[in-house]
Amino acid sequence: MVIPVKIKPGHPFIANRLLLTLLLLTLFRTSDAKERPVRVACIGNSVTFGWGLNAPETTAYPSQLQQLLGATYIVKNFGHSGATVLSKGHNPYFRTRAFSNMMDFGPDIAVIHLGLNDTDPRDFPGYRDEFTPDYNRLIDTIKKKNPGVKIYICSLTPIFTGHSRFLSSTFTWYWELQEQIQNIAISNNLRIIDLHKVLHNRPDLFTDAATLHPNESGAAMIAKTVYQHLTGNFGGLQLPPLFTQNMILQRDEPIRIWGLANAGTPVSIKFMHMRRCVAAGYDGKWQVFFPASKGMHTPQEMEIHNEQKTIRLQNILIGDVWLCAGQSNMYFPLSQSTGGDRISAQANPARPLRLFNYTTLAETDNRVWTPEELKRANNLDFFSGSWATNTKAAASGFSAIGYTFGTEIMSKEQVPVGLIEVAVGGSPLISWVSRHALESNPLFAPAFKNWRQSDYLMQWCRARVDVNLKNATSVFQRHPYEPAYNFEAAIAKLLPFPIKGIIWYQGESDAENAELYQKLFPVFVTDWRKKWNKHLPFYYVQLSGINRPSWNHFRDTQRKLLADLGNSGMVVTSDLGDPEDVHYRNKIPVGLRLARLALNKTYHKNVTASGPMVRLIKTNGTEVQVCFDYAAGLKTADGKPLRGFQLVTAKGLFIPVTALIKNNAVTIRLPKATPVKKIAYGWEPYTNANLVNKDGLPASTFIKPLK
Repeated sequence: MVIPVKIKPGHPFIANRLLLTLLLLTLFRTSDAKERPVRVACIGNSVTFGWGLNAPETTAYPSQLQQLLGATYIVKNFGHSGATVLSKGHNPYFRTRAFSNMMDFGPDIAVIHLGLNDTDPRDFPGYRDEFTPDYNRLIDTIKKKNPGVKIYICSLTPIFTGHSRFLSSTFTWYWELQEQIQNIAISNNLRIIDLHKVLHNRPDLFTDAATLHPNESGAAMIAKTVYQHLTGNFGGLQLPPLFTQNMILQRDEPIRIWGLANAGTPVSIKFMHMRRCVAAGYDGKWQVFFPASKGMHTPQEMEIHNEQKTIRLQNILIGDVWLCAGQSNMYFPLSQSTGGDRISAQANPARPLRLFNYTTLAETDNRVWTPEELKRANNLDFFSGSWATNTKAAASGFSAIGYTFGTEIMSKEQVPVGLIEVAVGGSPLISWVSRHALESNPLFAPAFKNWRQSDYLMQWCRARVDVNLKNATSVFQRHPYEPAYNFEAAIAKLLPFPIKGIIWYQGESDAENAELYQKLFPVFVTDWRKKWNKHLPFYYVQLSGINRPSWNHFRDTQRKLLADLGNSGMVVTSDLGDPEDVHYRNKIPVGLRLARLALNKTYHKNVTASGPMVRLIKTNGTEVQVCFDYAAGLKTADGKPLRGFQLVTAKGLFIPVTALIKNNAVTIRLPKATPVKKIAYGWEPYTNANLVNKDGLPASTFIKPLK
């Protein structure tokens, strides 16, 4: 018989029994957790399966994800090569063994990466409207098996231009499906893992000629990205490269501060007596905005705190930031320029000029790169820099053109100026355009294929690449002359840092194909403006004079480009060049002429922006009148008779002709009995033409038909 015992509340027996109960529950939960690791299903096609890998059972991304997550997770690979989302597609995932095995697995977490095969001509054209319903059906089916399942869907890994049907269909259909996947994530309130962003700029991490399947390192990058999203571990607080001590922030625009941190962790930013707080998103990204500010000469401090880490950036000014980019003549340092020593001697850290020299890891000079340089070029770890004050050492090593430009703007506008130098010697224009802009243009998408043997690059560029990459072991080895490389390794890392405008000096490595350049340059300028989401001022330098046969044609192409760009200007340098040396030393006038363009067009100062630019040609019987913009005070540079004008006959002969300056125009008497078709000026690769305006600014090379 059991005799009931009455125990008063608070008796030690009660407390001990409660403690024992809690202990047992904890043990049961711990035991259950050990028995039931978190089950992760990786759902996908051949990219998930690991097609092309030597041992996909250990090297495919799900296997590498397992290694990262550890024993508290069970990760299974449910990839099926060739699988489609579309149930009416040529290989529906719903009908595969991988699908049924995944359903039997009953995942706690499902990572879906499907859609690449739905771009197939057998699938997309007829069933494009069923992609979203079929994708949603897959999601609902997984949820029905386990209502508590956490589902992540992935944007598509890239399909590169090597794919046989890239231009005919794949590119367009691929981006339509990317948009549908984004909308599917939004409508289901699911987190999306952006695998395209992770891999779109890494063709070196792919295995096959079609550039569709990641290699083992590419699979590792997918695994790392999925791991970060599943765990929220993004490596703690990180800032973009432009956020350093001594930086200058763009005035009159909202001040944007951004970076990475572990998902969900609070980030606190204190700046200019204001504080902003934000939580890092599930993808680790965070950003805050402070109000726009006028130019500020008084140094400010920024403090950024996240978890146990605090970053303090001191000596920050607010003013105008200009990007100085191009190839070797933009790179040409102040210390090597005529008069550069005198200018650098006047450098003063107290003056509000700041310099960010985004220097290259390896020069593209005539030498073989080391294994470390090859590796870092592949990893896009090719540029580095930090903001410096206006010391003599910093000025001496900075772009002579950029530095002269910046000091002139600072002096005339009385505002702090920040200069960002990004220049690569010998780099072709195509290396500065984003991959998407090139891929979306049928003329330039083929430039990626066998680019080291492609006529999209001048023969000199290809030969230099062969020297630098002599010891490369991969056919996909990266190089700054490769299409899109400098955009991906440098410019993309600066975005979306607000800037005032761009000065550009490049073209020497494209001068043998002026016609191609004429088509690519507007694509390039439009691309950069889109990336900054602003119709930025774009001021560029026309090539100088040199004894290279194609340069007069190229200079005229650069002149004609002005008509279509808008908010732009061109500096003429044909009077400064060296007949034998592409790297002429007299760079100071170039910077000053660029500053004139900016002061006139961007800052609206009453200064002459340019040298004479031909506007129209009038024929009056036996006489021709050539009219110019920026023609006030037309004269010759040396006080001697006017040189440089030629007539082009119906038989294609170039005839030197006497020309006279009258009423700020040039008049030329036509010869009798000789049909004339065109008028040319400065039409030699290295010209001694001498027409200038009242400010001594030279007239541009041109050739125009006589109407």
